[in-house]
Amino acid sequence: MSKLFALADCNNFYASCERVFNPSLRGKPVVVLSNNDGCVIARSNEAKAVGIEMGIPIFKCQDLVARHNVQVLSANFVLYGCMSDRVMNTLAQYTSALDIYSIDEAFLELNGLNEDPYKYIQSIRERVRRDTGMPISIGIASTKTLAKLANLIAKKHCPEGVFCLIEQKGIDHWLEKTLVGQVWGIGAQKTEWLKRQGIENALQLRNMPDEWIKKNLTVVSLKTVWELRGTSCLPLEDIQPDKKAIGTSRTFGCEVSSLEDVSEAIAAYIGKAAEKLREQKSVCGYVQVFLETNRFKEGRFYSNSAGVDITPPTAHTPELITAAKKLVERVYRPGYHYKRAGVLLTNLQQEATPQEYLFDEIYHNSRSQRLMKIVDGYNRTANHGKIFMAAEGVHQPWYMKQAHRSKRFTTRWDELLEIAI
Repeated sequence: MSKLFALADCNNFYASCERVFNPSLRGKPVVVLSNNDGCVIARSNEAKAVGIEMGIPIFKCQDLVARHNVQVLSANFVLYGCMSDRVMNTLAQYTSALDIYSIDEAFLELNGLNEDPYKYIQSIRERVRRDTGMPISIGIASTKTLAKLANLIAKKHCPEGVFCLIEQKGIDHWLEKTLVGQVWGIGAQKTEWLKRQGIENALQLRNMPDEWIKKNLTVVSLKTVWELRGTSCLPLEDIQPDKKAIGTSRTFGCEVSSLEDVSEAIAAYIGKAAEKLREQKSVCGYVQVFLETNRFKEGRFYSNSAGVDITPPTAHTPELITAAKKLVERVYRPGYHYKRAGVLLTNLQQEATPQEYLFDEIYHNSRSQRLMKIVDGYNRTANHGKIFMAAEGVHQPWYMKQAHRSKRFTTRWDELLEIAI
């Protein structure tokens, strides 16, 4: 059989992660909240059924929560990241090319499949459920765009959670039933424009002439149309491009007013951003920090930012923290209660190819680089007591609020799952 693509997508990922370690949540409406327990960022099917909307602030739906006994949980991103790794590692056993599209979604390239595609993806789904406890839906087709559509059909119309979109008659049927706005790669503005041209569904879009697509849309849209026709134009991304900028920002768990607390928070954010910087083997040439008070609160609002060039560019956390703390001192104003802060690292370069400097040591092959490698290596394997900079603080009273967070079952010895016998 020729090349096929499968899209595996975890169902209600955050809520499902919580249910793996807390089976009492199964069958109940569950919502997961954003940082500082602000807005709903994930819902189980039961929570959707009772009318809780995605993105709504939790205080606006307290009546629904109480009336339907909705289980409210704080985001536990450490747990979700670990569960994502487990799912992706299981999927990788079924393909030689895995493209991780998001934390809960991945494309599998299936070349020369010699068995029934339906049974094959069904076996993948059952293996993921057995090894990780996570429910997933899988769609399979000859292109990534059609596989995306097949996955949508599997989620909405197939209790068994798998769907093959391979036969041309079936493809035509489902394209006609699919709204043009549901096609992967067709955004909201294009959708509205296409509707005004009388193109309501994916089948109508697929049947439009190439010249018309080129004239009225884009080259990317033309590739989408070719994919709908069964011609693969979007190969798997074997190498993800490096980020051009790396940022970390948070809303504080409580308002802070002291320079010490603000500096600690900025140092902690620099630490997280620097880890990401080293992960893609880059160095940073410009650091920016920002502070702001609560814009929705009565009284004076204050927001400010500042930046500085880093010469030579570096990924050494202590150096970046030193630069950031000086910037904090420039933008900090006493008498304000700060609600949010963040950092942005830009002017990124590959660590192995920066220019030489006459008087300053470059980061590559320096003692600083060797130290950071040791720290990062330890932190990747440590389950408890990770290494961090003293400037980040210990108690961190400004840390984001997570009043309903579940335990970090997979990464903390002191939070392992307990089973009563």
